[in-house]
Amino acid sequence: MKKFVLFSVILIVGALLTACGSSSAEGSESEEITIGYFPNINHVAGMVAEEQELYSETLPDGTEVNYQYFPDGSAFMTAVETGEIEGGLVGPGPAMNHFASGADINIVGAGSKGGTVIMARNDAGIESPEDLAGKSFISPRVGCTHDVQFETMMKEEYGLTSDRVGGEMKHVTGKPATYASMFETGKVDVGTVPEPWASVIEEEGTGQVLVDTPEVAYGETLPAAVFVTSQDLVDNEPEKVQNIVDAHKQATEFIQNNPDEAKSIAIKKIKDITDQELSRSVIDNAWERIEFSYEVDQQVLQDFIDSSYDLGFLDEQQDLEGLVNKEFIN
Repeated sequence: MKKFVLFSVILIVGALLTACGSSSAEGSESEEITIGYFPNINHVAGMVAEEQELYSETLPDGTEVNYQYFPDGSAFMTAVETGEIEGGLVGPGPAMNHFASGADINIVGAGSKGGTVIMARNDAGIESPEDLAGKSFISPRVGCTHDVQFETMMKEEYGLTSDRVGGEMKHVTGKPATYASMFETGKVDVGTVPEPWASVIEEEGTGQVLVDTPEVAYGETLPAAVFVTSQDLVDNEPEKVQNIVDAHKQATEFIQNNPDEAKSIAIKKIKDITDQELSRSVIDNAWERIEFSYEVDQQVLQDFIDSSYDLGFLDEQQDLEGLVNKEFIN
């Protein structure tokens, strides 16, 4: 009888120790990741993934998923490079420029294509791009995706360049959400505008379309957003990268199959992040200029960065070999 009691105690203690060990192991496996994106319509896949909690579905149980919203590509890329975020959506311009500068990053998918519109202030006296000599234009940042698209078009098709290189057009920078008010007050003449802010300008009546998306340089072929992560994460935690990309693919497919619900999510998230509520008509109009896809073509990116070099945004011509990694989307 004593032997039986002792044996029972040993079993109970062993079970408790096993349970404690299991709990500790599970606790050590729980992780925290942060995904970044911008509050604009080209980044709807990020908004859908957040609202639908898709990363929580594809990552291991217990993973805490956080989100960080960025005002510009430079801040986003710095966050990726320092490990502040695991990855997310950014314009292709900042991704390529940072890669060219030596950043160890990978583009593992796209988010959308299109959505850049050249808008002119109503009373600026601009009827065509040829009228831009001596006029001012605004872009989000010097050398950003929309800036390169606009300046490439103007140089190649109209022979006009910005004052950055001694040209005829005055260049200023600012947040796209402010463009409508800047048009209204006459502070700038033309904007290279990402959606949905082009449609906001149209709806508010402060400007008109000068060049629509298909005619802008790389307007329908260049990814308007790419999904970026660090080379370190790709090399050392490929399963995590695959889980993240799987959620991004699900979000993109949700947008393709459920456009009305995706539009509602976009309206909600943009209001939550920017405190600016966009009308359904603005979103409907902007949606027509965008294709949501996670496929990415490295040759288009190479052509684009060649244009960036030609405009003087880069000191040396760059080879983007190794930037795009398709193994996670195929």
